[in-house]
Amino acid sequence: MDYKDTLLMPKTDFPMRGNLPKREPEMQARWEEENIYQKVQERTKGRPLYILHDGPPYANGDLHMGHALNKTLKDFIVRYKSMAGFCAPYVPGWDTHGLPIEQALTNKGVNRKEMSVAEFREKCAQYAYEQIDNQRTEFKRLGIRGDWENPYITLKPAYEAEQIKVFGEMAKKGYIYKGKKPVYWSPSSESALAEAEIEYKDKRSPSIYVSFKVTDGKGVVENGSNIIIWTTTPWTIPANLAIAVHPDLTYAVIEHEGKKYIAAEDLVSNLKEVLDWQDANVAATMKGKDLEFVVAKHPFYDRDSIVILGEHVAMDSGTGCVHTAPGHGEDDFNIGQKYGLEALCPVDDKGHMTEEAPGFEGLFYDAANKPITEKLQEAGALLKLEFITHSYPHDWRTKKPVIFRATSQWFASIKDFREDILEAVKEVKWVPKWGETRLYNMVRDRGDWCISRQRVWGVPIPVFYAENGEAIITDETISRVSELFREHGSNIWFEKEASELLPEGFTHPGSPNGIFTKETDIMDVWFDSGSSHQGVLVERDDLRRPADLYLEGSDQYRGWFNSSLTTAVAVTGKAPYKGVLSHGFVLDGEGHKMSKSLGNVIVPAKVTNQFGAEILRLWVASVDYQSDVRISDAILKQVSEVYRKIRNTFRFLLGNLADFKPEENTVAFDELREVDQFLLIRLNNLVKESLKAYDEFEFADIYHVVNNFCTVDLSSFYMDFAKDVLYIEAENNFERRAMQTVMYKCAVSLAKLLSPILPHTADEVWAHIPGVQEESVQLTDMPEVEEFANAAELEKKWKEFLLVRNDVLKALEEARNEKVIGKSLTAKVSLYVNEDVKNLLDSISESLKQLFIVSGFEVAGSYDEAPEQALKLDKAAVVVEKADGETCERCWVVTPEVGKVEEYPTICPRCASVVEQLN
Repeated sequence: MDYKDTLLMPKTDFPMRGNLPKREPEMQARWEEENIYQKVQERTKGRPLYILHDGPPYANGDLHMGHALNKTLKDFIVRYKSMAGFCAPYVPGWDTHGLPIEQALTNKGVNRKEMSVAEFREKCAQYAYEQIDNQRTEFKRLGIRGDWENPYITLKPAYEAEQIKVFGEMAKKGYIYKGKKPVYWSPSSESALAEAEIEYKDKRSPSIYVSFKVTDGKGVVENGSNIIIWTTTPWTIPANLAIAVHPDLTYAVIEHEGKKYIAAEDLVSNLKEVLDWQDANVAATMKGKDLEFVVAKHPFYDRDSIVILGEHVAMDSGTGCVHTAPGHGEDDFNIGQKYGLEALCPVDDKGHMTEEAPGFEGLFYDAANKPITEKLQEAGALLKLEFITHSYPHDWRTKKPVIFRATSQWFASIKDFREDILEAVKEVKWVPKWGETRLYNMVRDRGDWCISRQRVWGVPIPVFYAENGEAIITDETISRVSELFREHGSNIWFEKEASELLPEGFTHPGSPNGIFTKETDIMDVWFDSGSSHQGVLVERDDLRRPADLYLEGSDQYRGWFNSSLTTAVAVTGKAPYKGVLSHGFVLDGEGHKMSKSLGNVIVPAKVTNQFGAEILRLWVASVDYQSDVRISDAILKQVSEVYRKIRNTFRFLLGNLADFKPEENTVAFDELREVDQFLLIRLNNLVKESLKAYDEFEFADIYHVVNNFCTVDLSSFYMDFAKDVLYIEAENNFERRAMQTVMYKCAVSLAKLLSPILPHTADEVWAHIPGVQEESVQLTDMPEVEEFANAAELEKKWKEFLLVRNDVLKALEEARNEKVIGKSLTAKVSLYVNEDVKNLLDSISESLKQLFIVSGFEVAGSYDEAPEQALKLDKAAVVVEKADGETCERCWVVTPEVGKVEEYPTICPRCASVVEQLN
């Protein structure tokens, strides 16, 4: 007789292979059709809100791995919170203004000069919406759940209207002003830049030492002496108006070849080496403050360069005498203001020298370095020329060097409310903790924020000018512009005259003839996205300010975290967020930055097509994302292996629940055998650790504990010995129903715990779990942590048992290698153990043969009585030999009992009893 049909083998339609690249899009289409996001919001309505506010990615180009890491982390949190007692709406956003879109259109052949500003801006908006559609499709393919049909977009009229209000409120408080100051200027973009738009890269520059001849030494130094300065920007020499020295440092008069030179005493030895002045000697010294107002002559222009005092003068390089051009540096400008020096800036918007630099007009600033150096040489003022490679600011978009250039710009005065921002920083929960220090120091040390840009694709600065040039920003004008933008969008600013934009009947003492003009600059895009707390959190009914969390890459401490904090504190006095979480950058498998030139770029679309979004999401869960993270095909294959184990675990659990009806067959905890209770206690620990990890954003902990539970607790132990009960016993056998109860709870809890990380798989599993009511696991709550009175005692006991079992498994493996046995069911195991282990084994009422998966078992004596051939291990000495008897054709146990029941000569009495019931 063939007994195969009498076994209760696993049955499930849950496939072994995930086939994720094909199956995920089908599932996503179903979610969309069913509007799963809306269903989640309806189910959780009325719960406390949890708001994770999305930092808007820029609407240009395909997604990169940084986008995938960022959005997936957000999705973990939002999905978890909606299953953990909160209502957690997620409104994705896009940043849509700024230079990259202008450049993209230019690259596509759009000639801006052939159309009006308003027409060009329409094309920019159209391009931005195309990019949003592409990126939205890619984000949805990653399984990110959100209000994709109603995102916030910074070019939308309602958003722009709120941004104008933020500007108006800051202006009302006196934080907005116009002034001429040196700002980062990008000749390649023809615009001012904020600090957040700067990145540092190495640049090769000339390094020159130049002498300025003293014409009036004020009785402190001799006329005809030479003050030595050092600079890496020869192109700024035409703008030199002064030389700064530190008031408290000592300066030396150095004699060399009959001439006298002045430099900081501490730098003399270094200077002698650089200039090769071995025979130079110090003739006299004086304090820096004694040199104030000494007059020197510009090396090649007929004008003075005066000596001024500055605390910013450092001794780490150069000469201690700092070339000062107030139009080309922040420190230079600030100290120049103190001494009444003009902010001379002989460089135009495109980076070309102007007529204020006679002899060099029309030259690009970088190209002017050589002729200026030659002019210094000709004048006998060049002491040394060499080239150095140093870190230098670059435009983060064009990747070209930037300069400091004094221009008339609009600023937000940080100093006026700096203390309020610093206080707000302390109120926020920062993860990692060093984020607080980083942002605190940035705010403490930053200058005023240059918020104007000389471009057209952006939100206009809502300022009018009277006939006398006075700037007009009033509650009335701000309110009017905000209303117009809300109704028509900001393009109206470029389509209408100033008089049409002002409130009806508006008058101003500065315009007796009623003539007004308007500002042509736009706002820095960081002001756009930095106003999202007003334009999104306050504007939308389903959100609120402050948000619970802002989560972005670590570059956003100087970007969005910073600009949002600045505008929110300016307007409300409070931070716009309760917590900030930051992540690192994505590198290749070797730890190198990804770049097209290196050919090491991995894009999310390729990963989802090859492996599936679940593998990408599981990779995100596996990494220490608060630092920089690595990704490669090899790493993704390792993650795929873990996914395969998780999936196989689910398949085994589901396969053995085919005939389980939870409402009828569940066995109460108190009635379960100890081994089943132990497994549920282990599951409970998993739930407790996972929920704690979710709450603390430690997703790698979940990855590890789930993987460990599936491979160690289930696969290597419980599911391993369960087969002898699940397949062999009769359908309603108590032990079988007990084990199914445990497996049911494992399947339900694991599906819920993994739903935020592996939503496709968890939903697929959910559809195969018997007796669940909800259509999707996304519409359930996280499993709750239970209290078991005997938990600690039971766990201690069974952990001890598992150590003994490990010894038995090692001995079986060795016996198998030595061909003593084949499968473990052909073995008989004899243990020699100490008194504690004997008592432990005696206290276990479950079948030890089953637990060890052997056919024969005995405790044969004490550890000391073990025969020579025993394998002596930590907890037991083990003898493995072939089991006596014949193999049961149905359960494969080897026993002398086979054939004892006459009607069933090839099976054991246990199997005969089950078959008899079936018959």
